[in-house]
Amino acid sequence: MAGEYMYTEEAAAQAAPSRLEKGLKWFILAACIAVGAELVWLLGITPFMPFSKVNVSAAEGLSRESLLAYAGVSSQSSFISLNARTSEKALRALPQIESAFVFKHFPDKLEIVLKGREAAAVAFASLKGKMVPVFFDSHGIIFRIGHEGKADASAELPVISGLVIEEPYPGMRLPAMFNSLFQQLDTLRIKTPELLAAVSEIKINRKSFDGFDLILYPIHKQIRVRLSELNQDLLRYTLLMADVLAAREPGINFIDFRSGMASYTLKEASSE
Repeated sequence: MAGEYMYTEEAAAQAAPSRLEKGLKWFILAACIAVGAELVWLLGITPFMPFSKVNVSAAEGLSRESLLAYAGVSSQSSFISLNARTSEKALRALPQIESAFVFKHFPDKLEIVLKGREAAAVAFASLKGKMVPVFFDSHGIIFRIGHEGKADASAELPVISGLVIEEPYPGMRLPAMFNSLFQQLDTLRIKTPELLAAVSEIKINRKSFDGFDLILYPIHKQIRVRLSELNQDLLRYTLLMADVLAAREPGINFIDFRSGMASYTLKEASSE
């Protein structure tokens, strides 16, 4: 009787690990099936499904819908079907866009990062017999015509005269010889906007053979200033000298800084 009891207890002890191992094997099998199904869904199905989330940075004058249309993104676009480089190229072709980057985040997210053009200055051009403001960036690219988007945008920008612009269109590029001026204007707009705010107009005076000079019209003054270039230090010094000389000699018409030394002419002795 005692031997039979000992045999039954020993058999049960041997059977217990067997049931545990069997349960563990089923658990591992079920886990492998679940992981396999997840991988099939993640790698084989989701990338072919439409994007679940699309982030688009804002661009002035362009709606989200129009940007997606230009980028070739539809409600059916997916990670697999969309060519990010083609979308970037299409977006960069828009006059309002300076740079565009399209990122596909695996498996079903899309991000479009845009940088719109910023106006460095405004000029006036002839369009269909009318004079209209045209806005261009530091590269001399016209990207907005008229007061579309910002009704008072020109009030915050320097007015450039002396440019001959006829029948402008978005994307039109101004002569490359002026790019250094436009880049300086953009730098001044960003770093020292108060200096530009003290100038009502900057006139480009073309030379007979090559190059150009500048004529500045300080705000609230009758004095005009001739410069051969434009930068932050020179503009600050020019405005200071205009204030000092205007107080000392009311009859000054022009102050000339082109030689590096300030000289001036009186109104009755000068001609533009």
